[in-house]
Amino acid sequence: MKIHSFAHSSFLTRRVAFGAMAALLAMPVVIGVASAASMEEIKKRGLIVATEDDFRPFEFVKDGKPIGFDNELIEDLRKAAPFEIKQEILPWTGILAGVSTGKYDVAITAVIITKERKQSLDFTSPIADATHYYVKRKDDKSISSIKDLNGKTVGVQAGSALLGRLPELGAMLEKTGGKLGKVVEYTSYPEAYQDLALGRVDYVVNTIINLQTLVAEKPVFEVGQAVSGPSFPAWAVAKDSTELLAFLNEFIAKEKASGRFAELQKKWFGEAFPNLPVKFEPEF
Repeated sequence: MKIHSFAHSSFLTRRVAFGAMAALLAMPVVIGVASAASMEEIKKRGLIVATEDDFRPFEFVKDGKPIGFDNELIEDLRKAAPFEIKQEILPWTGILAGVSTGKYDVAITAVIITKERKQSLDFTSPIADATHYYVKRKDDKSISSIKDLNGKTVGVQAGSALLGRLPELGAMLEKTGGKLGKVVEYTSYPEAYQDLALGRVDYVVNTIINLQTLVAEKPVFEVGQAVSGPSFPAWAVAKDSTELLAFLNEFIAKEKASGRFAELQKKWFGEAFPNLPVKFEPEF
């Protein structure tokens, strides 16, 4: 895989103070009432799936073709489902709101399970590990552990669970006498990585799988330590979509039982996760 060239858009970033983070944890995904389709409706018009446009190694587009872990599973789903699978590829920022309001039936991407999101969404069984780590420039000798992040500028994706869980890192820093520095939000992670390479931010927080993919392709970066507790991604549907959730969980269970899930995990993540929980209740 070749990572896409970074396209920086500074006007799309905004800075937030650490004091505002607590409010983000309580903020609902969308305002409004979900209008999820029934399985009968889905069987008639097809399942509308939303995936991300650039979230390696889960989903991305190469030579005009969607590839990655989730996109391969979508191809398997097309073979298994007795109805059409209609895929919409779009930026992360529009996905969860679209699922919550019924515009899309399911987000087949690495949606990190959080307490906030469970207010308006239901989740399938976890698909991978999503513990949060920091990544830095390999030549930056000022950072060798979490305590060295004191007061430094961090990049993170806007509207992400990683942004909402930054207070965990803040608490870790407080124990060492430090504090969280300036937070810069980005529409996409490629923008954040470009700013990291240019020294505009000191480190970026993302999940371990995404960062392992990054450093394998861009060895100018180096993964640091975990900055969150246990975290897992899953596919998301609108709240109380009981039949659809059961259908998707059955599909995932069959992929795991056949060995296909582990095969794809090894292909795209470099390792399999045989001990993932069937259900996960987040603390945050």
